Amino acid sequence: MQIQDLPYPDPGVPDARSGPRFLWWLGRNQLGGQFRSLAWGLLHFVSVSALPFCVGFAVQAVVDRSGNRLALTGGLLLLCGAGIAVGDTFLHRAAVTNWITAAARVQQLLARQAAHLGSALTRRVAAGEVVAVSTGDVEKIGWFVEALSRFLAAALTIVIACVALYLYEPALGVIIAVGVPVLAVSVLPLLPRATRRADVQREKAGRATELASDTVAGLRVLRGIGGEELFLDRYRRASQEVRHAAVRSARMWAVISAIQVLMPGLLLIAVVWYGVHLARQGRITVGELVTVYSAVMIMSYPLRHFEEIAMAYSFSRPSARRAARVLSLERVTDTVGTRAAEVPGGDLFDPDTGLLAPSGLLTAVVCGDPDAAGRLAERLGGHPAEAGTSVLLDGVPLDELPLDSARTAVLVQDKDPVLLSGSLRELLDVPASGAVGAEEALAAAQCGDVLVALAQGSVGAEDPMDARITERGRSLSGGQRQRLALARSLITDPEVLVLDEPTSAVDSHTEARIADGVRELRTGRTTVVFTSSPLLLDHADRVVLVHEGKAVAVGTHRELLRGERRYRVVVTRETEEEMVSRDALDADDSASRDVPDSEQGSLRGELDHDEAPLRGVLGDGNAPLRGASEDGEAPRRGVSDNDEASLRGASDSREAPRRGALGDGNDLDDEAALRSALEEIEESA
Repeated sequence: MQIQDLPYPDPGVPDARSGPRFLWWLGRNQLGGQFRSLAWGLLHFVSVSALPFCVGFAVQAVVDRSGNRLALTGGLLLLCGAGIAVGDTFLHRAAVTNWITAAARVQQLLARQAAHLGSALTRRVAAGEVVAVSTGDVEKIGWFVEALSRFLAAALTIVIACVALYLYEPALGVIIAVGVPVLAVSVLPLLPRATRRADVQREKAGRATELASDTVAGLRVLRGIGGEELFLDRYRRASQEVRHAAVRSARMWAVISAIQVLMPGLLLIAVVWYGVHLARQGRITVGELVTVYSAVMIMSYPLRHFEEIAMAYSFSRPSARRAARVLSLERVTDTVGTRAAEVPGGDLFDPDTGLLAPSGLLTAVVCGDPDAAGRLAERLGGHPAEAGTSVLLDGVPLDELPLDSARTAVLVQDKDPVLLSGSLRELLDVPASGAVGAEEALAAAQCGDVLVALAQGSVGAEDPMDARITERGRSLSGGQRQRLALARSLITDPEVLVLDEPTSAVDSHTEARIADGVRELRTGRTTVVFTSSPLLLDHADRVVLVHEGKAVAVGTHRELLRGERRYRVVVTRETEEEMVSRDALDADDSASRDVPDSEQGSLRGELDHDEAPLRGVLGDGNAPLRGASEDGEAPRRGVSDNDEASLRGASDSREAPRRGALGDGNDLDDEAALRSALEEIEESA
């Protein structure tokens, strides 16, 4: 696999039983790249290790005054130089290719897993951890994969060099053959401690990344409730913990690096001391001493890759463990689908709750618990939080359909939809039936002002569809983001569309227009809306009340308001006292309706008897107001125009002082007193 061939057509099925097994699986799936890197690494390291032999031959040729051997040695040096240059160039190319392809494979696996799990992923793994795995952890995993082949090339080169030195000069070769393995294993006792400290650092860094991601995602809400500083303080403390852990880890790796320098130095001193002793005895030549000395010096270069592979493994192991944890997650109803890839259409029914959404109708679902509503919405879309009976679409269990078919049939928009960065045209470029255009969806979702805002915020964008949307739509308000997400869902035109609180951040006037637009655009399609907004509920064909996990009442919005107390509690937000008062009034009305006719007649008589003195108190002016007596009606009807005019004048004269007392209607205290007096008169009547 080359970089230009990415992405993989199929990244494969990973071995996610543990972190080391996952790393081993990655290495096995890149054997071609590993062998290429190993071959170029051997060429590079062997060419480097051959330099001391060439230098020794050249020195000995000068001592022996042999021009031919000196020329031959010069040719060997040129050949080694070419091998070093070519090997290093293609080793770097192959190693980087291994790193990038391994990281790309892991990212593809994570993306596929996120798409497979859907909303269940963030319920089981923190969003920040997913971000940490797909960014920093992927780099650490790729580092180990590309360092592995270079380490193998360096290890084979050291073996070849030790054998060659032993054959070239056995007396000194024995010392090197024994000393180099000691150098290689000298840091092994320190590696477990260094690995543990690196694990602690990675865990703390992962938690800090999770906290930062969650804080940034909820920054608008935190600012609204004044919790921004609190979370910033938490992140500062987490950041300091990461710094302290990194310093402790760096100290251990500094000790390992120091040992990697000290031990070769001690070996070099031992070789030089013994070589000089042998040269003084005449047992070796000067050229052989120079060769062995140079070989020990050069050998420290491949030995450094032992430290690198140890660091790469210690840092990649916790990263691989986190990646394996995410990749090992399975859906609660994990199935490849036993039915053919079809998209059924019909009634949507949930056996667990008894919720029925008839085909072609707009069904509103009212649930007092928002979390329960979210879980039910996900369940209707085939993403249950726990095992149970599958939701039926036209009698077909969604679990028995292939995942792609189930998601094509039922689309769920949760209460916090995500807007990806890019242009508006790219945002709305989603798999769709083609029956609904972008303009229709945007109009139904009332996105006119959103288009204007995007066009004003994007310099050089003549068409609003080319306007840029920032990451997660942070430049837009909550209501604007909701409307764009709703338009995106409407464009897909699924057989069943499930909306969870799609207008919770929208004002009432816009919400009413959205309700009309969605109802009109989704005519003939099944739509389920989870909401407690009276405006949306009033536009629904049927409303279902879900209480304690069961559908307990079905009807229209007005019917349920009149006849279902639990429905009123959720929709009108009535308190306990208000409910008790309403129930008492309803009981009084019912009791009055149940009184026999004879008792009602006596009650009317008593009321007329009690009302007579009140009429006397109110005076003759009460008769025209009530119009209750024919005797009082006649004098009123016989009043002449002049008398009527005088009455109007008297009325105006009486009204003028009252207007003066009240001023121009701005004296709220006097007006309140007047209203209170009128209310008392009405109550006494």
